[in-house]
Amino acid sequence: MRDNAILTEAVVRLKKMLTADQPLLDLRISVRAVCLTPEEAIGNPMRRDYPIIEGKERVIEATVLHSKGQAFTDDPGEFTGTVQEIFDLDLSSNRNRAIVIAAMNALLGHRGLVDGTVHCRNEDPEKCSKEIALHIFEKFGRVTVGLIGLNPALLEALANTFGAERVRATDLNRKNIGTVKYGVEIGDGRERTEDMVRSSDILLITGTTLVNGTLDGILDLVARYGKNYLLYGTTIAGVARLRGLDRICPYARNG
Repeated sequence: MRDNAILTEAVVRLKKMLTADQPLLDLRISVRAVCLTPEEAIGNPMRRDYPIIEGKERVIEATVLHSKGQAFTDDPGEFTGTVQEIFDLDLSSNRNRAIVIAAMNALLGHRGLVDGTVHCRNEDPEKCSKEIALHIFEKFGRVTVGLIGLNPALLEALANTFGAERVRATDLNRKNIGTVKYGVEIGDGRERTEDMVRSSDILLITGTTLVNGTLDGILDLVARYGKNYLLYGTTIAGVARLRGLDRICPYARNG
């Protein structure tokens, strides 16, 4: 699979959907990406170890005719222009991918084609994590779960539900790699992803892999080893809808 093929194809599909709506494609300023502070993005949850609160990620937000869409990124940037200009951005950088993804989420939300394009707030992330873990348990049983992208609340919920011995986790943040959280050692996503896919029954994949350019390779491995998967988060909302990917995000809000 080519790098960024999933996102590139999603952009092509959305542009085809909007071909008959030239006024929307020509709109200026109605699509604007702005960096949100942690408090603006997720409120004030009791736990303070989420990547966005620790400053490792930021949320950018695009607005299209009062509809909002978000994307998590470690390289936030602002953009003002037309919808067409956003779709013409080069997808080789994290910054541009995040802007395009946020805009896509806002556009599909505006059209009523996707829900949950805005991050949940306050204590909802904690409740979301427990609900996702329970969903996997009820659907697949006491399986081995591989978590790609460290979400502390989600890792804790998985360890509590399945037992730490049945949970694998990788991350790209070198601060986390090699640490043990909730009985689970965090592996290096640059080196350990294939081993984790091979040894897990189901993969739970953060949508920010779409922004950092690793999702294509991960889903290649998932297909190669015949594994189940779920994508989670607001970032992946629009692309999951356009590409028919399996997504779970029970407390995300509509923008």
